[in-house]
Amino acid sequence: MDLFQDIIPDVERLGIDLLKVLLAFLLALPIAWERGHGANNTGFRTLPVVAMAACGFALVIATVDPAEVEARARVLQGVITGIGFIGGGAILKHNGSVHGLVTAATIWNAGAIGVAVGFGRISIAIVLSLINFASLLILTSLDNNGKNTGAKQEADSE
Repeated sequence: MDLFQDIIPDVERLGIDLLKVLLAFLLALPIAWERGHGANNTGFRTLPVVAMAACGFALVIATVDPAEVEARARVLQGVITGIGFIGGGAILKHNGSVHGLVTAATIWNAGAIGVAVGFGRISIAIVLSLINFASLLILTSLDNNGKNTGAKQEADSE
């Protein structure tokens, strides 16, 4: 009987974890929507999944004994590195210009949103989501207004 108690999850814990993962997913959606409508059409599915996965890792880390600070740090370091690797795939160099840096940084931020939610720091996750979304809208508009060429400009050309 003890074996089944270990296998069957605590329904309350399952509900809380589900809500946190969904919240991480939802907080990344506005950012994903903005990236999904850009010139490269990247991120609409990727960003919420990155946030959700990072939240999942943070939820797992949270179950580690608090005295095991080094173990928690190693897992978190691996998550950050892995998300950086995914973001690196968004960076493209073509004819001497680099594209995708903003998307790569946004992917990294989506991971931070997920980790913040997973650690119960919802306010940080909301702030990260809002500022990232606002900066994509406002700074892209300012960047494109400052360019004097008639050609279509890519928001990620930074």
